[in-house]
Amino acid sequence: MPRPVDPITRSVVEHRLSSIVTEMGEAMLRTSYSQILNSSRDFSIGITDVEGRLVAQADHIPVHVGALPWATRAVEERFRDVVPGDVFLMNDPYHGGSHLPDLTAFVPVFDGEARLFWTIVRAHQSDIGGSTYGAYNPDARDIWTEGLRVPPVRLAEAGRLREDLIDLLALNTRNGRDFRGDLAAMVGAATLGERRMRKLFAEFGGLVVVQAVDGLFDAAEQRARAIVSTWADGVYEGEAFLDDDGHGREDIRIHARVTVAGSDVEVDLSASDPQSTSFVNSSHANMQSACAMAFAYLLDPDVPKNAGAFRPLTVKAREGTIVWSEPGRPVTMCTSHPSDEIVEAIVKALSQACPERAMAGWGRRFRIAIQGEDPRTGRGFIWHMFHARPGGGASSGGDGWSSAGEWHTVGGLKFGSVEFAEVRFPLHFRRHEFLPDSGGDGQFRGGLGAALDLVVETAAPALANTAGDGIRYGAPGMQGGRDAAPHAYRLLSEGCAPRVLKTKETGIPVRPGDVFEVRSGGGGGWGPPEARDPAARERDRAEGLVSGRGEG
Repeated sequence: MPRPVDPITRSVVEHRLSSIVTEMGEAMLRTSYSQILNSSRDFSIGITDVEGRLVAQADHIPVHVGALPWATRAVEERFRDVVPGDVFLMNDPYHGGSHLPDLTAFVPVFDGEARLFWTIVRAHQSDIGGSTYGAYNPDARDIWTEGLRVPPVRLAEAGRLREDLIDLLALNTRNGRDFRGDLAAMVGAATLGERRMRKLFAEFGGLVVVQAVDGLFDAAEQRARAIVSTWADGVYEGEAFLDDDGHGREDIRIHARVTVAGSDVEVDLSASDPQSTSFVNSSHANMQSACAMAFAYLLDPDVPKNAGAFRPLTVKAREGTIVWSEPGRPVTMCTSHPSDEIVEAIVKALSQACPERAMAGWGRRFRIAIQGEDPRTGRGFIWHMFHARPGGGASSGGDGWSSAGEWHTVGGLKFGSVEFAEVRFPLHFRRHEFLPDSGGDGQFRGGLGAALDLVVETAAPALANTAGDGIRYGAPGMQGGRDAAPHAYRLLSEGCAPRVLKTKETGIPVRPGDVFEVRSGGGGGWGPPEARDPAARERDRAEGLVSGRGEG
């Protein structure tokens, strides 16, 4: 038997893997075409082995990375004749994907004739076809209405790209130029990772790298189990609710029954409500990812989030429920909702077992997409709103981060430069600032949401759609902390009464000069409000973060 890899070599390999995924992410950021990627950074990087075990990830979007093992296994099951220079692509939620906008590119990594790893890039496309621009279609009653489904396919054969397949994909999107550029960036970043991995093999040998990775798995498992073993054994329950599905069905319940036994955690989502006719259903891989996210958020931040760290976790769920829909159901909203509610229900349950580790709720996603013509260029545009992000939840460690995002991103998505957005799109950000009083009160205050007044400076009418949740339920407080304010969005059009925007609408007419008035919710508070440091309250008032109404 080969000797175990020594700790120093294992540490060097670990840091090299981390640097590889980081470099891949930088390449993706600097070469992608669309605003959703090169400004908002809605992409993620990972390395898996041929068994689909997550080896390394960069600091991007947790809900992306948690689903990569299932996507990898789908590629492995479909293709047995993989050779160097191949590239594979997929997005189908019923073949290991999460939702259709997230295309995933895979490049195999060989050491000689032995295929050992995959370098992977998952990136959210600005458009993927279907009935609505940007793929988020509240009116969708099946997945075929949502966009182009791509089961695992071979995009390049032994280094030669299949231009016919790229033509087919690009032709089925509304912005073929950006799609081609973003796809090239994905393939380039994954290929860069493959080259860096081969360099690592050249220095240490492929067998040593594999053995080091196995050691990293074992070490992460040991650390995760040591943490879980400090939690109180028992059976705990938590729940969270979606506002609605956009078709009149309200208060859709996600229920988590969590069992802690020694160093093992079992999450059972089987009692969650039945699936919907709407796009708020979750695919299986997305549901697994949400469970992994919730577990990861309760571990120490420096525990490597690889396959070993998730060995203590098992997940049970029932097909046909909102968390795991049957094939053919629409699912595009799932990476946000019900992902966030799955996390919320699990964290609520485990707050009874490890109260100091359970952070309060993060604000929910409520996006706007605008399609129109830029009068400065005469070209069509699609703009996705990543600004005015909600606040993050507070924790036992301190106040929540303001305008940081949602459970499924925890700060990974960026809203980008206001000035840059105004240069690229016919938009004017008249106001974009923290929204006082939007975070939940507590010993530690929830992060604030934002106030945005966005003027649409088109010369011709445009269209908008919305997708999200959180106008009825604000982010929940934890351990006695108070809930945050929910979202409140309106469209202001001269000569018309203000239009209150719903979270799930299509075909919203937008006239030149119209203003989107966005008031996003904050994060939940942690701990009883009466325990808050008076000096912290005074600082909040002095900085304009709270008005002083309703404190304590």
